[in-house]
Amino acid sequence: MDKTTERFAAAPFIKEIGRGVKGARSMSRLDARALYAAMLERRVSDLELGAILLAMRIKGESVEELAGFMDAAEHSFAPLPAPPGEYGPVLIPSYNGARKLANLTPLLALLLAREGVPTLVHGVRTDPGRITTAEILAELGLAEAGSSSDILEAAAAGRPAFMPIERLAPELAHMLALRRILGVRNSTHTLVKILQPFTCPALRLVSYTHPEYLETLGAYFTTAAPPERGDAFLMRGTEGETVANPHRAQQIDWFHGGERSLLVERDAPADELAELPEARDAATTAAWIAAALRGEVPIPRPITAQLAQCLQVARALRR
Repeated sequence: MDKTTERFAAAPFIKEIGRGVKGARSMSRLDARALYAAMLERRVSDLELGAILLAMRIKGESVEELAGFMDAAEHSFAPLPAPPGEYGPVLIPSYNGARKLANLTPLLALLLAREGVPTLVHGVRTDPGRITTAEILAELGLAEAGSSSDILEAAAAGRPAFMPIERLAPELAHMLALRRILGVRNSTHTLVKILQPFTCPALRLVSYTHPEYLETLGAYFTTAAPPERGDAFLMRGTEGETVANPHRAQQIDWFHGGERSLLVERDAPADELAELPEARDAATTAAWIAAALRGEVPIPRPITAQLAQCLQVARALRR
């Protein structure tokens, strides 16, 4: 029987991970890879899939499980070729969008690309109740990348590329879409934030929302992530996005070669708030970003600092 249609016996795994917060046991990296690969290949029944996703939601991923899931995830889609130039690529996952503050992720992406950094934003097109990076980039006239050649062309032209997760990694997109059925997020929402799809070293900008992921992801990047895949900046998300908070810089940890160092300390509360768009809708935000790129409004200091940090590490990766 063909591997893609052969049923995967998930019950032994569910028995171990489905015993609740106190009774559940974590899988090894190899077992986690085998299970998640079967899930991506749709060799697990809907009933078993729902049980696995909810069990992991309750238990939480161990570092070994996260590593195994990522091993399977990165083998489920075609890798992207290395862009030429003096900088390694920078990856900006965007899966949250803005609900209160204006979403300035596109500003960071445009600033990086303007400096010659191959910049790939990947994420969702829309999210109910939020303003996504994709919507703002569309207002700015940037078309979606549909292929690796589109990404290379954008880099050569000094533009960031946005590729929806449906095109970058279709099987992962399917797993994300299950949120609409189950009503809760699953492990894939963490995996897409730490994807590294390039064949060369790259800098990943990674955010977390829940405090426990600061330690889980920190341990992943120091003990389980292949160092030859590049570096990572880890920070608490600005409404879930990986752009610095315009009013008050967050702590950023830098992971390089399995070592962790403090790159940015958290700012004290500011007396004055940064100048931001008057509204958070896509059209208003896009117009403000265009004005900022022209020098007509000041770019918030934490974002200019984040830009400088990315430039330094992206250049070192290419060396």
